[in-house]
Amino acid sequence: MAEDSTAHPADGTHAGSLDPLDLLYEEAGPPGFGLPAALATAYGGDLGFIPPCVYANFVTSLDGVVALGPEYPSSGSAISGREPADRFVMGLLRACADTILIGAGTLRATPRHLWTPDHVCPQAAPDFAELRRSLGRATRPQLVVVTASGDLPTEHPALQSGALVATTPVGASRLEGRLPPTCAILTTVEGSALRMADVLAALRVQGHTLVLTEGGPRLIGYLLGEGLLDELFLTASPVLAGRADTPRPGVVSGLELLPNQPVWTDLISARRRNSHLFLRYRLRTPRGRPALAN
Repeated sequence: MAEDSTAHPADGTHAGSLDPLDLLYEEAGPPGFGLPAALATAYGGDLGFIPPCVYANFVTSLDGVVALGPEYPSSGSAISGREPADRFVMGLLRACADTILIGAGTLRATPRHLWTPDHVCPQAAPDFAELRRSLGRATRPQLVVVTASGDLPTEHPALQSGALVATTPVGASRLEGRLPPTCAILTTVEGSALRMADVLAALRVQGHTLVLTEGGPRLIGYLLGEGLLDELFLTASPVLAGRADTPRPGVVSGLELLPNQPVWTDLISARRRNSHLFLRYRLRTPRGRPALAN
C-alpha cells in the first residue's frame, strides 16, 4: 500500500544515486520497456508489461500484514521501514502506469499522499519523467479513486491535484458540489453495485491500458472476485507486525479463496536489497465472479 513521504529531492539527483537491487531470479523473456540506464541499473534489469494489464503493488510484513489499522495512518511506511529500495520500486511501477487505481479506504489511510512516482522516490524524478516521455505517457499517471458510497475526504491533496472518482449514481449524488474542480466523476453502473470490469472498460476507452492498483485489500478482493488482476508485486519486509484486537488485513480482504477457489500464481522475478525481497508474480487464468458491493 501507499507510503507517505515528506522528502524532497536535491537538485540534480538521479536514480543512479540509489543502491541497485540484486537480481536473484527472472523467468526467460519477460517484457521490457527499455528502461533509461539509471533506472535499469537501480532495478537490476529491465521492466515492462504487455497491455492491457492490471498489476498490484503491496508491502507486507513476514506475518502477512499490509495495513496496521485505521488508527495508524500511512502504515505502509512502518511496515517497510521506509526502505529506499521499496520506495524506488513503488515509484518505478507508478512511472510505468497509465492509471493508478485505489479505494476510498486507502485514500483516507494516507492523508498527505500523492500517487505520483516522484512523491515516493524524489531522487529518481528526472529518470521517471524520462521513462514516461519515452513511453508517450502523460506527465503523471491518472489517479482513479473507487467508491460506491461517495464517502471521500474531499480536502485530500490527491483530490485537490486532480483525480477521477469512479462511483455509483448514489455516490455521485453524494459528491455533487463537494469535489474540487480538478476532479471528474466516472459513473459506470446503475444501483449500488460497482463492477470493476465496467470501471476498467471505461478507463480503456480513454486509452488507459496499464493500470496499477495499490489497494487496499478490499479493492484487491473486488478485482480478484471478477478475475481482473493480472500481476502482483510484493515487497516482503523483514519485520513481524503481529495481530491482537485491531484488524490487520493481508493482501486480500472481503473474499475467501482457499480452500475451494484458490488463485495460484507463477513467480516472474525475485530481487533483493539487504533483507527486503521484491517479488513479482503472474496470476494464472482468472475466473470471473459476480460484482461486489462497496
